[in-house]
Amino acid sequence: MAEKTRIVERNGVGGLLMLMAYVGAAIYFISHSDGSFWAVILSLLQAIVWPVYVVYGVLGALAV
Repeated sequence: MAEKTRIVERNGVGGLLMLMAYVGAAIYFISHSDGSFWAVILSLLQAIVWPVYVVYGVLGALAV
């Protein structure tokens, strides 16, 4: 009988950190919106792409 290869992936911590960062960013952006439906939708979209703001700010500060 042939041996079965068992593959175990352990990426749970990275996913949890990304989820926590998204939830934190969503809370931040929603708390700074005016509370209307479209402002909340825009805030959720901003929470997805917030790392782009960080990279843009860092590159601007480094004058790259």
